[in-house]
Amino acid sequence: QVQLVESGGGLVQAGGSLRLSCAASGRTLSTYPMGWFRQAPGKEREFVASINWNGAATYYADSVKGRFTISRDNAKNTVYLQMNSLKPEDTAVYYCKAAPSIETMTSSGTWGQGTQVTVSS
Repeated sequence: QVQLVESGGGLVQAGGSLRLSCAASGRTLSTYPMGWFRQAPGKEREFVASINWNGAATYYADSVKGRFTISRDNAKNTVYLQMNSLKPEDTAVYYCKAAPSIETMTSSGTWGQGTQVTVSS
């Protein structure tokens, strides 16, 4: 079973940038498609971005397309989410997820504990 730990969250002003990291242990990350999700207060958890096992394919929610970039370094067993041009509506707890496949990213897999991102206006 893979264990995931997110880091890199914090408080940033609107228009600023943050890079989130998701470090894996227990199993090599290279066998898993990976995703980032977020959950704002009072809202359901939503998909943000995903990446296939070798980084050749990436997918984004419309709300973050052009501002966020997902990437991975399998040698470091880590997945990243570069977030630019942040908006107050990006405020949420961000979770990474390891899934059995890209197709099941939203329905199954292993979650990290989350990291808080707060964007002030």
